[in-house]
Parts: sequence; structure tokens; C-alpha cells
Amino acid sequence: MPTTNNTALTSIKLLPQPTKRPIISAIYKATPKDFIVNEILSLDFSNQGEHLWLLIKKTALNTTYVANALAKWAKIPSRDVGYSGLKDRHAITTQWFSLRIPTGQLPAHPFAIKDTENSEFAEVVQQHWHRKKLNRGSHKFNQFIIRLRDVQGNKNQIEQVLSTIKKQGVPNYFGEQRFGHDGNNIATALEWFEQGTIYGKPVHIGSKKGRLSKKDKQIEHKNRALQSILLSAARSAIFNQILAKRVNDGSWLTGMNGEVFNLAGSGSVFQTKQLDEVLRKRLHKQDIHPTGAMWGIPNEKSSPQGQALAIELDVIHNDEVLQRLANGLQTQHIKSARRPLRLLVHHLSWHWQNETTLTLDFRLPAGSFATSVLAGLIQSPTCPSLYG
Repeated sequence: MPTTNNTALTSIKLLPQPTKRPIISAIYKATPKDFIVNEILSLDFSNQGEHLWLLIKKTALNTTYVANALAKWAKIPSRDVGYSGLKDRHAITTQWFSLRIPTGQLPAHPFAIKDTENSEFAEVVQQHWHRKKLNRGSHKFNQFIIRLRDVQGNKNQIEQVLSTIKKQGVPNYFGEQRFGHDGNNIATALEWFEQGTIYGKPVHIGSKKGRLSKKDKQIEHKNRALQSILLSAARSAIFNQILAKRVNDGSWLTGMNGEVFNLAGSGSVFQTKQLDEVLRKRLHKQDIHPTGAMWGIPNEKSSPQGQALAIELDVIHNDEVLQRLANGLQTQHIKSARRPLRLLVHHLSWHWQNETTLTLDFRLPAGSFATSVLAGLIQSPTCPSLYG
């Protein structure tokens, strides 16, 4: 397997921030109730149809585990269970699931998980019938309520930085969760790109008869899912380094000539050649955001130009590992996309429960990371279990 400095590429603590982190150290996720995530999904239910939508509150359980448990409960295939996004395991989370039940007949007993020995729980909070399945990426925001314990730092400075974050947002870094345990997804991605294997095994399974067994099909399915994770990790590593460069020169907020801008609150982007006064005013109003590359085969309609392009190419060319990741992504025929460099932190509020316990409450767009907000505050965060 190729070796690389995983920590240098994947540790969010090593990435630059626009302001000095005021909290020297703090603990988060000490218990699930210290990290609460509520999915924000606005929908008018038809109250008829073959899809049962369940709003489930779960503790110390990941999304896929609950989805599989729901399939068993309703005696339906796992593919007929829908959810919008993956939520943290080591947390108390509330999110929607949909179950396709053509008969409309529900099991005699209500769905619930209660494992007191492992402190794992799930319960139904709401349910509605609806005509459509819940698809991935359907929700717009997640609400986070995060309790920081044993906070070490100057209280006035902490509040000043929180006020700055509330006003201008934070760098939209991908969190360390994206890169797997110890950042190993990067080395695994390089192994796949350059050797065609994952964990030393072939990616594709051959069959002399031309047909795969049920077991081999399951392995192929898992391989495809893993490949998707590795592609995301490779693109995220490149994006984070591009953003780091832009944070260092301040242009993550101000933009530059040749910028590709994102229209706030949407996936729409547009190219520019010159950063003029009209664009500066829109940036100040937070109507648009500068973007960075989610690397892949360039798209002429959404590629940066001039100064903005030169910075992205410079980041790639000056790091051997990033070059290898970029080459691998293009070999896999991945098309490039854009991601905003700025992450606005909506409805941010905070209060001190005591001198060393601080609770944060905010909303983030789907696909962004609460750890990016914490990274702008804490120099040395301690999390009992970051992954899961």
C-alpha cells in the first residue's frame, strides 16, 4: 500500500484559520447528549401513498444501522428504506426515514430499539404516509447543539471570536470524519488509483461463468460503496489544501480575479474574469461565495481562470501526494465540481452553563461539518470517539 503523511493532509487542527483559536483545549462528545443533531426538513405530507415516513430520535446509533433495523421491522428490502443524510453515531440525533410499504400494513408492535447495556436507543417521534420516497440530500440544514466541557481559555476572547464567526462564517473545511481512522482513506485511495487494489485485493471480481454468485455480488456492492468513499476523501483532501491557501492570503472571503462564485443557498455557480465593485458588494452581503475545486476532469463552464486557476494548480503541483490524488481522480473519469470556501453559521447562539462549560447552538447547510466550526475555536479539542 502506498504510504503518505496522512496527518498532514487530513488533520483539521493543522489547517489555518482566519483568527487565532481562543480555546486552548476543550472536550466535546463526552456523552451523546453533549452532541445533538436535528435534521431540518420542511415538507407537506400527502397523508396517503405507500411510503411511511418516520421521524426517529436515536442515541449512539448510526444511520445505516437504524435503516437496516427498520427494514427488518417492516419486512421490506433495505433498498426500500430512504434517508436524507448520514448522522453521527456518538450523539443524540433526530432524522427522517421513509419505508415503502405497498400493502399499508404495519407490524403489530411499534418500532423501537432499547439496548440499555450499550446505551443505544431509538424511538419514533412522528409518522406520516406520503407518496414519495425520501431521497438522499433532501434536507437543507442540520441543527447542532454542542456542549463543550473543561473549556480552557479567555472568556472575552472566546466570545469575540464567536461574534466574528456569527458575522462572517468559517472556512468550509471537510471534517476529519471524511478521511477515516487516522486518515487512512487517503493511502487506500492511492492504492486503488495506482495498483488497482483495495486492501491488497482486486476491486472487481471475475467469474468464469460470466455470472457472479450472491456472495460475490455483495462484495461488489461493498466495493462500489467503498470506492465512493475513497473518491470523496481524495477530492476533500485537495479541496482542504486549496482552501488553506486561500485562508492564508485572505481571499476565501474577498474573492479574486478569475473566481468561480457560488450563489448562496444553491448549487449554482458562475464564472468571472474580473473582481469588480458589484461582486465585492455581493460578497459583503453574503449573496455569493468564492469556491474551490472538487477535483476532477475540468468543466469549461465552471472552471476558474487567471489568478484563481493559478492558485489551485500551484497547490496541486507543489505537493506530490496531491498530484497523485488529482491524477487518480481524472483516471477514474470524475468530473470536477465547485464547493463554497465560506461556510455561514446560521442562528449561532451560545451560553455558559458554568465557568468551563459552553453550549453552542447553530444550523449548518447539509454536507458541511460541525467540526469545521469547532476547528475555528479550539486549539486542542478532545473527542472520546470521533468516528463511528
